[in-house]
Amino acid sequence: MSVARSGQLNRGSWQLTCRFLLEITPAGATGASHRLWSVKLAADWVITPAGALARAWVSERDGIIDWIGPAGDRHAPPGEVVDLGHGVLMPGLVNAHCHLELTHLAGAIGGEGGFVPWVEKLVASRPGFTDAEVDAGISRGIAEAIATGTVAIADISNTLRSVLPLAASPLRAIVLFELLAWDPAASEKVLGDAARRLAEAGGPRPAPRVEIRIAAHAPHSVSPELMRGLARAGGPAAIHLAESREESAFLSAGAGDWGAFLERRGLGHVGFDGTGRSPVAYLDTLGALNRGTLCAHCVQIDSEDCRLLAERGAVAVLCPRSNRTLGVGRAPVADLLAAGVTCALGTDSLASAPSLDLLQEATALQRDWPQVPAERIIAMATADGARALGLTDVGAIAVGRSAALAFAAGPSRIADPYAFLVSGDATAAPVAHR
Repeated sequence: MSVARSGQLNRGSWQLTCRFLLEITPAGATGASHRLWSVKLAADWVITPAGALARAWVSERDGIIDWIGPAGDRHAPPGEVVDLGHGVLMPGLVNAHCHLELTHLAGAIGGEGGFVPWVEKLVASRPGFTDAEVDAGISRGIAEAIATGTVAIADISNTLRSVLPLAASPLRAIVLFELLAWDPAASEKVLGDAARRLAEAGGPRPAPRVEIRIAAHAPHSVSPELMRGLARAGGPAAIHLAESREESAFLSAGAGDWGAFLERRGLGHVGFDGTGRSPVAYLDTLGALNRGTLCAHCVQIDSEDCRLLAERGAVAVLCPRSNRTLGVGRAPVADLLAAGVTCALGTDSLASAPSLDLLQEATALQRDWPQVPAERIIAMATADGARALGLTDVGAIAVGRSAALAFAAGPSRIADPYAFLVSGDATAAPVAHR
């Protein structure tokens, strides 16, 4: 049996296609009698590492891509054909910076007043929600990410509450257990508590598709002592870096609105006179800027910072919609790319962004930086994001990779599939999660 689709595929018919793919997947077959499930997905456009292929087939066998080529090619493997119709078949999206634990705050905190007032509202809001409300928000966030084509996610967590729901989902997940303590006297306790909680959660690999790594919140909220402790252990795996002017002013001169915020939080006794350095340069002096470090935002940086990020092999994770909400400025994307910095995309949280739809994030970045090729931006949302997270089985439509794919239905004629994907008119949906 085969399924054909013609014309524009709307969300309802796309969900029917997803259910069809689930229904024809054999369940519970094992041993020598196991009959491998095979299907060929056909689309107007297919995004591959070699470029966009017009009217192509992608063959998958038991969830692994085993062939890519022209539609109707007689050399294609046997299998049912599912014609997805007009639109773009692409690698599933990779969200490299998200806060699922803040999903319950959607629409509750505005960015009026700027960065520090937003942080104060965020801190003040936490006691007003029950654990059940936070957990329900995490589940909603996971569902939204999946529904909009995400297949892998890096989730910043202060509590590890997202580990179990992520393990129960089809997502590949890196849970970044975020440590935060400005008082240097708390460093050893924070590190010890983190090791204990990591062990209680099941260790660094609590589930087949979930990995836990230790992260730091930011250089202006983590003491130098704690940051050095993380660096000695090879971390931090991720950090918020150079997000706001307040962060830069505090780390450079030890003053300003962030210093006043710390005093209001009862941390005025912790002396910090500033370093005269940028956030990127300061982090590097602590030994905490390393190959693969996920540096979220990277807004307040200059050419020397770009050079240092590239030299260390760190990753800039761009969150343009969150930056816009908080009024912190725009990351210098063109300069980052010119310096050779790997860039990925993240949605940040629903406390500062309107959705967890990574394709909308790509659209926002294109509007901020129209000179950056659309193809490059889609790579940030897929292959580059996967590489940044160390995931080798997702992020590309290539033989041997997981068939973790997304499809964006479109009009009957799409001249440039990359431009369509970042136009604001495209909405990605999962092909099949089995």
